[in-house]
Amino acid sequence: MIGATGLVGSELLFQMINDDYYEEVIVVSRQKVNVLHPKLTQHIIDFDNLDAHAHLIKATDVYCCLGTTIKKAKSKEKFYLVDYIYPTEIAKIAKFNGASSFTIVTAMGACKQSTFYYNRVKGEVEEAIGHLQFKCCNIIRPSLLLGERHEFRLGEEIGKAVAKGLEFIMVGGLKKYKPIEAKVVALSMYEITKEHRDGFHIFESAYLQEVYNEEKYASYANI
Repeated sequence: MIGATGLVGSELLFQMINDDYYEEVIVVSRQKVNVLHPKLTQHIIDFDNLDAHAHLIKATDVYCCLGTTIKKAKSKEKFYLVDYIYPTEIAKIAKFNGASSFTIVTAMGACKQSTFYYNRVKGEVEEAIGHLQFKCCNIIRPSLLLGERHEFRLGEEIGKAVAKGLEFIMVGGLKKYKPIEAKVVALSMYEITKEHRDGFHIFESAYLQEVYNEEKYASYANI
């Protein structure tokens, strides 16, 4: 798993270690995750020198929750590094090391032809990973994420407030625009990956809402 310290990643890690599906959960990150569990293995690596750590990026199923914003990255180049270069390089290494599935969180509106740089990069990373032809490749496209972040994002908070106020009209074809909780995204991508559907699949936000099961999530919280 890559991106375990983020909003979705931290939720996903919580669910994975409290479920008996995997015997071992491996986290690859820049800094140590403040979680202790018997089946959790952590590897601290330098993402700018991934080849030196290639032997550590080895698993049956790989989950990528890496992502930032241009504002946080401070430049388009650094944003591209985190949201395109790192995921694609990790995917290549994982495929070479025998991974059968790769599941990555991108964003609603991801499209390599988009006029919006953020969405264009998300679309490009989807295409690049798709070309690697994993036996199972899952693209997760959530809408605006809800949850407690470590950092404050003014634009995102405004977007949340507006979207929450318009939820009552977000039905039918507009349902995919409804804000979605990080725990819903995490549990949905986890359940989707465990199905091991052969081929390349894109899962939009509305579908993630349908997959989510509150009782299933509560079962992890009670362990």
